[in-house]
Amino acid sequence: MSASVLSRRVPRLRYLQGLRKDLTKAQHVSVKQEDETDDHEEKKGVLQHQDASPKEGYRLYYNPSSYHHSVWTSGSSRSQRDHDEDEQCLSTLAPSFWQQSNRYSVSCLRHLSTSKNPLLDLAFNKGPEPEMPSISPYHRKPTPPDVKVNTRGFLKCRPEYASMTVDLTQLRCPIKWDEALRLLQKMNVLKGKMKPSDVSQFLAELSCLQPEMMSLVTSDQRFIMLLRYAVEHLRLFTELQLLDVLQSFVWLDLPSAHTVLGLFEVEFNRRADRLSLHQLMLTADLWRCIGRQVPQFLQQLYDSVRLHRQQIGVPELVHLLYIMGESRNCPKDLIHPLEQLLMRHLQQLLPEEVGAVCLGLFKSQSSLSEAAVTRVVDKGCSFVQEMSDFAVVNVLKFLRFSYLYHKAWLQAMEQEVIRRAPNMGVQGLMHVALACSALHHHNDNILMAIAEGVPPLVPHCRSKDSCKLLWALGTLGFLPDQSPSFYPSLTEALRMRKAEFQRYPEHLLTGLLGLAFVSQFPEDLITLALSPDFIKLALKSKQELKKDLFTLDEAVGRELPQWSGPRLSCELREEVTEMLWKFAQSDLCLKPEVREAESALQDLLGGEKFVRKRMILPHTRSIDLEVHFDSSEKPIALDPASHTTTPSQESSSSACPSHQRWGRMKKGATITEDLLAQLMNNKNATEPLTTSPTVKPTSLHRGGRLHQSLLFDTELDLTSDITETLDEPCGLGSAPRDSKGTVKLAIQVSSRNHYCYHSQQLMGIHAMKRRHLKLAGYRVVELCHKEWIPMLRKSRAEKLAHMRCKVYNSLP
Repeated sequence: MSASVLSRRVPRLRYLQGLRKDLTKAQHVSVKQEDETDDHEEKKGVLQHQDASPKEGYRLYYNPSSYHHSVWTSGSSRSQRDHDEDEQCLSTLAPSFWQQSNRYSVSCLRHLSTSKNPLLDLAFNKGPEPEMPSISPYHRKPTPPDVKVNTRGFLKCRPEYASMTVDLTQLRCPIKWDEALRLLQKMNVLKGKMKPSDVSQFLAELSCLQPEMMSLVTSDQRFIMLLRYAVEHLRLFTELQLLDVLQSFVWLDLPSAHTVLGLFEVEFNRRADRLSLHQLMLTADLWRCIGRQVPQFLQQLYDSVRLHRQQIGVPELVHLLYIMGESRNCPKDLIHPLEQLLMRHLQQLLPEEVGAVCLGLFKSQSSLSEAAVTRVVDKGCSFVQEMSDFAVVNVLKFLRFSYLYHKAWLQAMEQEVIRRAPNMGVQGLMHVALACSALHHHNDNILMAIAEGVPPLVPHCRSKDSCKLLWALGTLGFLPDQSPSFYPSLTEALRMRKAEFQRYPEHLLTGLLGLAFVSQFPEDLITLALSPDFIKLALKSKQELKKDLFTLDEAVGRELPQWSGPRLSCELREEVTEMLWKFAQSDLCLKPEVREAESALQDLLGGEKFVRKRMILPHTRSIDLEVHFDSSEKPIALDPASHTTTPSQESSSSACPSHQRWGRMKKGATITEDLLAQLMNNKNATEPLTTSPTVKPTSLHRGGRLHQSLLFDTELDLTSDITETLDEPCGLGSAPRDSKGTVKLAIQVSSRNHYCYHSQQLMGIHAMKRRHLKLAGYRVVELCHKEWIPMLRKSRAEKLAHMRCKVYNSLP
């Protein structure tokens, strides 16, 4: 570590000057409330696997399971610790706008004798705590970092942060090993004559030792004795000395599980009510740097925040959100006050502070209102070019958590990602890809920049990075031929880190599903994923992986007909199928658009027996309305099958008796006098249709127009929707037939979430479903949400006309 012109002896570190000032000054920060009337567009989200009603916004749930492997050897690398697992940050609960400890005390220890102080005996004679073993022990090769990221860069924005944080990048005047030895010897001479100020002084000076020599000090018996003295004087330290000692522990790199830290935690909990707001924040920051979870202390910090809201300015707010993010918790009753403070100070935030705010909200799973999220991202948009790559990624994380499609920000990303991708690093690119997939944002320029930037970084890819990149781009329908090196390079990266899947089986399944979406099946990795040992490992995981195993297994069975490798057991397949069908019955089957489509089909074809609502392909986790036609294009009655029973309340909801049906002529729809009257006089008519025996039906041919005389002589006022469907050309191709000439149709009621936002690009699992239905001999007939959802508000006759054209136009 380079030398500094500062004094070598550090009786009080830099932050203490600010703290002393805090003791003599009122910590009140007066801030004028900003105008909160900024104009902003209404943004819409997307809801995956749970379709919103037509009146609701475009929203989505995101759920596959960030930046960091926690190994630190210096101040700069310690800050990397702030990048933790994303799966710990994403809640299964939706943001509000689219849905809605070990307690003990320690007495003052005045003697070093362990016989008189059993807590000292417990603290110093106890062996090191064993690390938690992984699910399956293995040798984990460290992943070399590709880009160094300063996760605490926001601390450089304002000098006010110095009084409530520790700067891990500060240039400290190091001492040499010889000086450390002299300090240890001096301490050994003083022994019992040491005062609390001496203990804090020795620890502060020893913490200035060069990092590479630190382990020699911490393992020295004299240093261990010094820690004993620190515990002995624990109750005698002043608040400033106590903070001094805790900061020394940060630089000494004391293990977070060290028992001495437990005793200090108790003391800080006891004294929390004596500390100022800045001191509380400093203490929380020191515990964060040590890597120790201190929920009791944080609760007292949050209580203090409630009492001193008027003292919270921009630096206090940003740092508080950072602390909440790193502790993965924000009390629910504090979210609304924090949102108000954030909106008040929003216009004063600097670029890196916006990134820190977004990361803190993301990690603490704090759901702000839609308007608040929009305003925060609007602020980021205003200076996006000035933000670091890390800050930009943090905004994307926050959007991903909030499921808010912010058009302006995503448009800016098209330019920014292309510009930044070569220097962003694999973990940054991974988070960009995850945000795009979560928001269903398919942009070829962004995806191509990611795909071209990743292959050179494969040596730096953790298994998680590779698998999530595969999943994200596979979900967005990024095809292998668009970037020939992307999928092969990441597949090879999975092979290189195969051992990591013994600890994280969910990552392998995530990656293989992403590959399956684009019809890529690396047989060696699939053999591993479907092997009995790996399946047992996956089933023991805390995450629910049965559905992922089932989807992968069925995809392999359908797209690799010659596959001779391992498969799931029949029992497990049946169990997952039953699980998925129960969910479908309680959710998908009850959606109004599905029920209306089922009812219309039953009326059109002649009854319930001709329509079967079921999961034709359970592994795709969605339902279809199945109908069969014979060679003469007459509907065929379907036998009841498992997981296809229509609930009684649905079968009784049919609007028409079974004998009152439309004619099913091969070449056209039958237009009756009653139908014409209904269409002309009452667009919202819902009465059953009847056939007049005295009027000869007029035939309406598929793909053609009504005869001109019929149009004008009867003054038939057809809506634009029905004329578009009646005029629809027969360009959909022929439906496959089996050996008996039977045509099987799978009628899908699609939703916005089946597609990328404002695009005709199907999302990964739905594109895969189309392939698998075709392989299974089905013809897909889609009731597109853009057509069918508006049709729900129209008359029964118009629904039936639309349905008839959809079904019969799909037949050869």
